[in-house]
Amino acid sequence: MASVLLTPGVVRFAETLRSLKSTPVAVAYLCLVPLSIGWQKSTKPRSLRKTLVVYNLVCSALSLYSFGAFAYGVFVSPSWFHKGEVNALKHVFLLYWVTKNLELWDTIFMVLRHRRRQMSFLHVYHHTSILLLSDFCYHHYPWAAMAVPLGLNSLVHVFLYLYYGLSAAFPDKPLTWKRRVTELQIVQFFIGLVHSSLGYLYHGFCVYGIAYGLSMVALFSNFYYRAYLQKRPVNHSKKTS
Repeated sequence: MASVLLTPGVVRFAETLRSLKSTPVAVAYLCLVPLSIGWQKSTKPRSLRKTLVVYNLVCSALSLYSFGAFAYGVFVSPSWFHKGEVNALKHVFLLYWVTKNLELWDTIFMVLRHRRRQMSFLHVYHHTSILLLSDFCYHHYPWAAMAVPLGLNSLVHVFLYLYYGLSAAFPDKPLTWKRRVTELQIVQFFIGLVHSSLGYLYHGFCVYGIAYGLSMVALFSNFYYRAYLQKRPVNHSKKTS
C-alpha cells in the first residue's frame, strides 16, 4: 500500500518540502498551537490594541504593494499562464514570502490575547500552507502563472488587514463589512481554482494546484456557512425568580 502511495510525484513533492527554508518555521508554528494552551492557562490576556493597529495597517500596505507589483509583472509577461521567470516579478515574490512570515504573528497575537477560538483548523492550515507555497514559488517558480493566485491573495489581504486594523483602532465603532471580506476570500479561491484548472488542462500545470484550490474553497465556504447562514438554536427557556 505504501509503495502505491509513494508515486514519483509524491516523492518529489516531499523532497521539495523538506528542502524549503520555511519548513522548520512551519513545524515550529504548528508546535506553537497546542503549546499555547498551557501558556493561556498560566497568563492573563493582553490587549495589544496599539500594536494591532500598526501591525494590521502595515500588512495591508505591504499587500497593496504586492498586488500592484504582481499585477504589473503579469501584465508584461506573455500570458497569465506563462511558465518562466519574469524579471519584474522576482522582487515581489521575495516580498510576498517575507510577508507570509510576518503574518504568522496573527496567531501569536491570538495566543497573547487568549483568542483561542480564532485559532481554527482553517486559520492554521491557511497560514502554514501559504507560507510554504510562498517559499516554494520564490525559490523554484517565480512565474506569471504563480503570480496570478498570489496576486489575488494580496488583493484580498489589503481589505482583510485594513478591516482588522480599523477594528483595533476604533473598537467602539464596529465595522459592518467583515462578511464581505469573507465573500471576497471565497471568490478569490474560486478564481484561483479556475485558473489552475485551465492551466492543468491546457498549459501543463501541476494537479496539486487544483487540490489546494478545492481545499480552500471547501474550508472557507464551510466557515461562511457556519458564521453567516447557519441558524442558531433558539433558547426558549425563561428565567425563574
